[in-house]
Amino acid sequence: MSIVVDPVGAAARTEPPTGPSAADETADARWLRRAVELATANVAEGGGPFGAVVVAGGVEVATGQNRVTRDLDPTAHAEVQAIRAACRAAGTFALEGMTLYTSCEPCPLCLAACLWARLDRVVFSADRHDASRGGFDDSAFYELFARDRDAWDRTRVHELRLPESTRPFDAWLTHTARTDY
Repeated sequence: MSIVVDPVGAAARTEPPTGPSAADETADARWLRRAVELATANVAEGGGPFGAVVVAGGVEVATGQNRVTRDLDPTAHAEVQAIRAACRAAGTFALEGMTLYTSCEPCPLCLAACLWARLDRVVFSADRHDASRGGFDDSAFYELFARDRDAWDRTRVHELRLPESTRPFDAWLTHTARTDY
């Protein structure tokens, strides 16, 4: 499995806008524009400014928009929503051969979801600094993950080993009808 996180929009921000013709437009740019359109429309509908599209073989498989505040679900990020919908549409939890296009650089939650979904590529336009300017600053999470858990000042994470802690994994390993992932 290889994941390539590809910041396509970086060069576009430093060049003057020229409005490429449809013939000149790359597939990546076309799908990123779709993600940006979803994000922008979502703001008008009361959602967060994030949109995502999962594509396979040049065909849209699923879309997602940030629904955190609308659905009162802190995991309902656009990328996660698109991954969930793509998995349902494809009938699988593994999205090999597919690309996720997202309006903004995936946060740690979304990047982990992309890795678990086994997407081939993730292509984004705006970056984490653009998101921070808009009020969505993930830098505290990146900094927190780099520190020892004992030094965390929020959401303390502790291990308490029980004698039966590994029992679920033992059951999993002996279950002959399991689906490995």
